[in-house]
Parts: sequence; C-alpha cells; structure tokens
Amino acid sequence: MTTVRRAVLTLPAAPLGPDNPLPALRILDGTPAVDPRAVEGELPRDMARQLGYAPLRTVLPAPVRDGYGRERVPTDLDALVIENDRVRATVLPGLGGRVHSLLHKPTGRELVHRNPVFQPAAFALNGAWFAGGIEWNIGATGHTTLSCSPLHAAIVPAPGGGQMLRLWEWERLRDLPFQVDLWLPEGSDFLHVAVRIRNPHEWTVPVYWWSNTAVPEDRRILAPAESAWLPHSLNGVGGTPIGYARGLRRVPVPVAPDGAGRSEDRTYPLRSTLPADYFYDVPDAGRRWIAALDETGGGLVQTSTDLLRGRKLFLWGTAPGGRRWQEWLTAPGAPGYAEIQAGLARTQLEHLKLEGGAEFSWLETYGPLAADAGTVHGEDWAAARADVERALESALPRAAVDAAYATWRASAADAEPVTVLAAGSGWGALEVLARGHELPGTPFPASTLGEEQKPWLELLRTGVLPLLPEGAPPGPSLVADHWRDMLETAPAEPLTEYHLGIAQWHAGDLAQAERSWERGLQKEGGVRWPLLYCLAVADKEGGHPARAADRFAEAFDALDGDDLLVTGALGREAVTALLAAGCVPQARALLDRLPEEARARGAFRLLEARLLLAEGRRAEARAVFDVGFEVADLREGAETLGDLWSALTDEPLPDAYEFRMRP
Repeated sequence: MTTVRRAVLTLPAAPLGPDNPLPALRILDGTPAVDPRAVEGELPRDMARQLGYAPLRTVLPAPVRDGYGRERVPTDLDALVIENDRVRATVLPGLGGRVHSLLHKPTGRELVHRNPVFQPAAFALNGAWFAGGIEWNIGATGHTTLSCSPLHAAIVPAPGGGQMLRLWEWERLRDLPFQVDLWLPEGSDFLHVAVRIRNPHEWTVPVYWWSNTAVPEDRRILAPAESAWLPHSLNGVGGTPIGYARGLRRVPVPVAPDGAGRSEDRTYPLRSTLPADYFYDVPDAGRRWIAALDETGGGLVQTSTDLLRGRKLFLWGTAPGGRRWQEWLTAPGAPGYAEIQAGLARTQLEHLKLEGGAEFSWLETYGPLAADAGTVHGEDWAAARADVERALESALPRAAVDAAYATWRASAADAEPVTVLAAGSGWGALEVLARGHELPGTPFPASTLGEEQKPWLELLRTGVLPLLPEGAPPGPSLVADHWRDMLETAPAEPLTEYHLGIAQWHAGDLAQAERSWERGLQKEGGVRWPLLYCLAVADKEGGHPARAADRFAEAFDALDGDDLLVTGALGREAVTALLAAGCVPQARALLDRLPEEARARGAFRLLEARLLLAEGRRAEARAVFDVGFEVADLREGAETLGDLWSALTDEPLPDAYEFRMRP
C-alpha cells in the first residue's frame, strides 16, 4: 500500500528572492484573446461561449514574483515521497505541489522530464515558474500564480487503505479552494490524482484547470483525435503560442503545418521548427488520454475520467529561439522536453462556469505504457491510436478509473487530514474567518495566519486598517467584494484609500479607483509613492504616456527611504515609461540615480542599452551586448532583445539573446 514520507531534494537552485512591492495592476503579457475574424472552422457552441468568458484584467491580489536571478547554488528543497512497490513519486509542496519525479521501479525508468535544476523564469501569470515534472494550473489562462508558492499538505487515508497525500490551497485569482489528492493503490503502476475545485460562494465563478506534464521531447505524442485547434496570429502565421495568438484554426492530426509554413508529422516535437500549441479535438464519447512514447513503444500515459476533456501538446521546436529557451529553463546540455497537458476545456483560452455551491472533481492517472513500437511509429495514425488505447485498456481499464473516482469521492474526498506535513499561506484562513465557509477535508486553520494577513484581520474585527510604520510599503491588497465593502466604510486614511482604489481597479471601476488614489494624496500622513504609482499606471493604461511618465518620475522622487527593493522596482518602471514617452534626458537622470547594485542587474543593463540608443550612442549600446547580460525575468517569447539588436546592427543576433518564438 502507499506510504508517504518526508525527504530532502538537493538541486542547483536560484533563490526565488522577494516579491515585487508594486501592486500587480496589469497583466504581465496582456490578456490572451481570440479575434472572431481569425477563427478558421466552425467552433463548437460551448467552446465559442467559453472563449470570451471572464478573462483576467489583472493578477490581483497575487503579487508579481520577479526577485530571482540566474545564479544557482546547491539548495535543499523540502520534498514528500509517495511510494508503493511499483512507483515512487516525489512532490515539492513548497513549489506549487509539483511532482518533480515519477519513477517506475521495476524498469528504473523516469516517466517525466526531471529538471536537473530549479531555475525560476517569468512564465507564470505573476512571474516565477519553473520547468519539469507535473504541475497543477488553476486560475486563468496561463501557468498558475501558485507555481512557486507553498501548498498545505497532509497525510489522509487513501481509498482502499494505505496513505494518500493531500495538497490544498486557496486560489486567490478566482477566490476558490481546491485540493489535489495523490495515492498509489496496492500493486498499481499508476499514480492516482483526484482533483476537486469547490465554489463556496453564492455566485457563479469562472474556473480554469490544466494539468501540465513535461516529457522528453524525443517521443511521439499520441492522443485520440484526428484534428486539433492550433492558435495562430492575424497575419496567418500558424503555430503561434497562445500568448501571441489571436486566432484559431482546425488542423489535421498528425500531419499539420507549422509556423514556418511546412507540413510535417507534428506528433513528433522535434519535427517542428517553431514553438506551437496543439489542442486535440477529443471526441465526446471517447476515452480521455494522451501518451508520450519512445522508439520502443514505451513511455508515459495520462488518462482521466471524462470531465477532464481537453488534451494538448506544447512543443518548443528546433529553431534557435526554442532551443535557447530550453537551455534557459534547464541547464546547458540537459535533454529537451515537450509538454502533454489535460484540462477542463478544449483549449487554454477558455474558462468554465462553476455555479454557487457546486464543485468540479475528477480523477486522472499517470503511469507507464508499453505498446507495439512498429504500430506506434507507423504511418497509419488510426492504427497507432488504437494500439495505444488497447494497451491502456489492458493496463488500466476505463471502468477501473471510473470506479476509483467514485470510491474516492464517496469515501475519501472529505476525509480530514491525519498528519500535517506542510503549511501553505494564511489567505485561506482569513477567507474562512471572513465568510464562514465550511470545507470538509481542507482545513484552513487560524494558526496559519501570518504577518501579511494581520492588517486585514484587524480590518475584519474592528473595521479599521492599522497604520503602518513610517516609510513602510503598503503591503498586499485584497480585492474581493466583501473586502472592498469593508474598505469603503473604514476611516478614509491614505492607506485605506490606496487599498480601496486597488479593489475598485480590480472590479473594473477605473474612474472611482483614480478618485480614491487622488483623495489619498490629499490627506496628511502615509507614504505617497504607492498612490502616485497607481495613478501613473492608470494614466499609462488610459493612453496618456507623457502624463504617466511624469507620474512615475514623481512617484520615484517621493521615495523616502533606502529600500533597494522598492527603489529598483519603481526605478525600472519609471525609466521605461520615460523612454516610451520620449523623455530621454529625464530617463538618463533617473537611471543614474539608481544604486549601482540595482543597475548591475540584467534588466537595467537592457535599459541602459535602450537609453544609449535613444541618446544616439549606438556604439556604446552595442558594447553593452558585447560585454553580456542576462535579464532573469525575461517573459516567454520576449522579442525585446532581438528588436533592440536589429536597431543597432545588421549582424545576426547572438545565440545568447535569441528568445524569439515567431518567424
């Protein structure tokens, strides 16, 4: 039977560093959307409804996580090991509950891509994310804000006996609790993962879920589909990752075009030139599964109960940009990977409605599969799929998955934790206190309340936000309706007006948010820079770049301490805004005022090169590239480096700066 134990995993790791102190008033990459003019093929009705439903405007109340670097040192990471006599799974509760390793003991085979390093990169909705293993994405289109955050973890009795590992947390983008239960039935080769998302509110809430598994890229990816939805850009370039896509087209599987205009068998990740997302159109009545199999016909298969309907392949391709990203996310010389994914909707551009008081729950399983190599890699796609499905039915019948889910739901989903192994955040405890939610099986005890929750706990109990020490930053904001209501009736101190404006901004009441921030500036006391920063963002989003630049500079001038974290974050925003507004001398003056420790970071070296070009000092800007720099929080597919290089020279972009994911 399954046992669960603590362990330590030692990896070369780049420390996460502190969160960005500025409020996350904007989506880091903009909101992914589909332009109806750029959809090729008739969309199913439910898909058409869900594509435009409840996109995020901000990642509030989550913080932006960009305090990491690229220097890795050996680091001990807390791990939890789930094991039976066939399989060993290693889970990282402090890093989003990621399954780092899934080892099949009889063959000694690692079933997932196990990243040899921990290297945060700016792929999550709020920044820090890392590659490898199996991750649980909840919230909205993209990698979850919990990618590098601790989850609650405990041992719970497993269905049929033995131990089960429960992970749970309060997801703050959608204000929902969720749980992930992992266990290994006795003698089973398959890791069982039961997931439940509950809506404890009286109103309908948008829901998003995708389980994301990294697998070696030298595999064939098979799924029960004859077509797939491929995101593409408005200029007709196919195979565009969803962060850059504005349209969808239905393409055949396995042979489909890529972004370079060539048709090839895209079920082999290394046969594509550019990165791409393929969302398989799995028939309603068919079994849900996806597999990554090597030249012997062996590898990993993932299957689930029917609620988890979507299946996807993400591949990096063979072009220089994709290869550079692989190196950036893992380590030089490490094997490459692709991702096989499973979600609640057909695509990751959709959100589902979850009615008040209802829940979504399902079971998914991960394990080894062996199919006939000749058939798996043959030209007959239907035969290849059929052989994999036959092998899967033999190894783990569909009826057995359905029965395991029913048993878990009836006997284990609400089971209370027996032994607590790790603690997540205190935000769930605060919400339980504020709203009186009853959530069997996923306790959020008051003992988990910490320093970040203390001001909000006082607001809840007294109706007043406590004053901060002189010069202290305002701390995290809360934006849900009940917190906004409390802020509206609290004494109108500058700090209260700041947090109230953020809640109003999150709700879409932008004009009222600006009025709240303006009122805060008119009152005595408190720090001014957070209010000025928010007004600067409002000006920028409102299409007033010159006024925004002035406000960013004014916010920087209002700093009244030597907090390097605040100085660096606000200085970076201010210099960028001044450059965008064409205020080159002012940008130079502000950049020169920053501490040398901040200016030595890669993000500021990039700003220096941009500023030198704006000043007409092309040779000096080129020299910044020649010396070398790394922007640790470069966003996925960033083209800034390539664009700046092209403005400086006609020479080919050096490999170190090649991150472009489009032609």
